[in-house]
Amino acid sequence: MEKDFEQQLKELKEQVRQLSDRLNIEDKKNRVKELEFEFSDSDFWKDKEKADIKIKEIGELNDLIKKFDDLGRRLTQIETQINADNSVTNNINENLRDNLRKSALLLRQVEMETIFFGKYDKGAAIISIYAGAGGQDAEDWAKMLFNMYVKFCEKRGWQTKVIDENVLEVKGNYAYGYLKKESGVHRLVRISPFSAEKKRHTSFALVEILPEFKESEGKESFKIPEDDLRIEFSRSSGPGGQNMNKVETAVRIVHLPTNLSAASQSERSQSQNRGKAMNLLKAKLLKLMEENEIEEINNLKVKVKPEWESQIRSYVLNPYKLVKDHRSGVETGQIENVLAGDLDLFVESDIIGKSF
Repeated sequence: MEKDFEQQLKELKEQVRQLSDRLNIEDKKNRVKELEFEFSDSDFWKDKEKADIKIKEIGELNDLIKKFDDLGRRLTQIETQINADNSVTNNINENLRDNLRKSALLLRQVEMETIFFGKYDKGAAIISIYAGAGGQDAEDWAKMLFNMYVKFCEKRGWQTKVIDENVLEVKGNYAYGYLKKESGVHRLVRISPFSAEKKRHTSFALVEILPEFKESEGKESFKIPEDDLRIEFSRSSGPGGQNMNKVETAVRIVHLPTNLSAASQSERSQSQNRGKAMNLLKAKLLKLMEENEIEEINNLKVKVKPEWESQIRSYVLNPYKLVKDHRSGVETGQIENVLAGDLDLFVESDIIGKSF
């Protein structure tokens, strides 16, 4: 067997063992047994709130245990195949290399998810992208970023849904945890496709990442006075606009005290879009309340302006090719791959505060 491959397999097995010990996987398996025993007691289901919490706990535990079981099975299969075929000792086939790569990626995913401790990290996310000054170039750059995030999410197997123009709902495990550090200003330098003189142009777009708001997670006092809202209706141009030529199904809601707004045109009915827009607005307000340590929505009166100063990443297509994160210092010349959704290098380094 090739020494490099043998060493990689040995190191990966040791990394799995160390992470298993660090996360107390055996203790978690025992905890699952305890919960399963509790579920068998008919009295357990009388307290629905308590039952829901423990159902969620066992689901998360089983998900983590399954990932370690998958890792163990993959590595065992690699060893078994090697031992069963002596010819492999001189020629590691591509299938074995691919299995080892997939095992390493799965381990990396588990390692990343152990550092998510935020209240909303495990849940869904909403990506909103706003074009800066610059006309067509800025609007085109916002669309390019939107497509980049759609491709990134698809590669991770997350479900996506367009809520409004350049607004994307992302559902998947730890979606918000992975994406939350993408908030900020993204800068593009290129030869403008809209310039007859082919001049180099700099464009800016603001990315906003919010957790999905769920009514059950909101504060009891989180009820917005009707007088603080302006609700606007229009004909939908989105996928939900089957009746868009007949009924004003698209909804935009503005919170007057802060000037924050949210919109939805993805659903088929006005009421559904209103509910979607309201939940998105509440997510924005809740985040703002937490940032300002405000407990009551009635006390939130500060007008909000986009934070265009917080430039986090540059994408340069001309005179050279480079993507650079200004927080972590991570950079790559493979800008086409990044724009095609290969964001792992930047997303993961931003999460842990260093590059890989």
